[in-house]
Amino acid sequence: MNTVKTIVIVEDNKSVRAALTILVQTIAEKAIPLSSPVTLPRVIHDEKPDCIILDMNFSSGITNGNEGLFWLHEILSISPGTKVILMTAYADIELAIKGIKAGAADFIIKPWDNAKLLQSIKYATNSSQKNVKKSNGADLTPFFGKGARMESLREIIEKVAPTDASILITGENGTGKSMLAKYIHQHSGRESASMVHADMGAITESLFESEFFGHEKNAFTGATSTRHGRFEAASGSTLFLDEVANIPLPMQSKLLCAIQEKRITRVGANRPIDVDVRLISATSADLESMVLQGTFRQDLLWRINTIHLHLPALRERQEDIIPLAKMFIAKFGEKYSRPDISLSPQCNSILLSAPWEGNIRQLEHLIEKAVILSNGKEIMPEDLGDISTRRQAAPRQQPTTLDEMESSMIAAAIHECNGNLSQVATRLGITRQTLYNKIKKYGL
Repeated sequence: MNTVKTIVIVEDNKSVRAALTILVQTIAEKAIPLSSPVTLPRVIHDEKPDCIILDMNFSSGITNGNEGLFWLHEILSISPGTKVILMTAYADIELAIKGIKAGAADFIIKPWDNAKLLQSIKYATNSSQKNVKKSNGADLTPFFGKGARMESLREIIEKVAPTDASILITGENGTGKSMLAKYIHQHSGRESASMVHADMGAITESLFESEFFGHEKNAFTGATSTRHGRFEAASGSTLFLDEVANIPLPMQSKLLCAIQEKRITRVGANRPIDVDVRLISATSADLESMVLQGTFRQDLLWRINTIHLHLPALRERQEDIIPLAKMFIAKFGEKYSRPDISLSPQCNSILLSAPWEGNIRQLEHLIEKAVILSNGKEIMPEDLGDISTRRQAAPRQQPTTLDEMESSMIAAAIHECNGNLSQVATRLGITRQTLYNKIKKYGL
């Protein structure tokens, strides 16, 4: 049985229109091909399509995509619930980003991949999915890109997001783990409630139980009122444990018990409280190695790792670097009132050869700076700075002050412990909160 009732295809190229019509008929009860968008208002009124595949250019010699953006606006003003998928050339990715911001459900790059296009249609027309945006209007959808690894990851995400399976997201810093967690939550059955975010590096061991399980009034000095913990706040929603490797070992057993039993007891209370929480965890650490070292419980890893999603480093996604850069240029061009700014061709090889140790976050910050500093309508190599090769670390000078000695010692411990702050604190003989404060102080 077909999953979609009606799809309209608006494409002026006859052969392309015919190919699309044949393809979408495999999942739609009815496919309506149009060579021009002029009759779209009547077709929308008569047919009430679930989805419209809209080319961005129709008039001969015009390639700026303004026609597509105009008709996207017209479609959504006539029928806000109709999902629109834009068809665009690879070089027009900035245009596609404008379309997404204007309300399009997705965009497909020509020449398209059949399976990906059908998947996009199914996803856009699934009534349980929503085009969710942040309160500031920014699109929450991560940039999955064109590579086989990311496409495979996207397919898994779309299968597991609607479930309640516990998910572990791994990847280097800056690869987008937090954004992916938000995306999964917003495409789950719990999207109507806010996801609860817990930064495990910022919660001290002494406050762990109160933070996660809550406390009763007068349970301890300073407890002037009853407080709901993170588990209660996330009941019926999603609890996101960011940098889960930083949970102190003594607290891991208490967290495991709450996950297994699906109930918690507030500090100072005797009556347990049932909680219904979907768990998403993220880390840049190697949890398997930590299990072998005895610093992370094997049974806790099993509980949080029903589905494992690994985000590859940006340097492993060469085909996505330029499209990502262009996407950020569109974003910051709008933010800083420079909508016409673009990336010069000379910058491509520079961006592709950079090591990207900070991954997507580093690229985003670099492009924002370049948009601000550039003088013309194009970002030039000098606006990017020296990022073309991996920098050699400068010879370390011997610390001459106590602060320099402390900063150097903490930095070395963080490196040797692979970023596990619990291990670092234990090695240095300080509390995790003290360590966290010093990391902020020294900018480590």
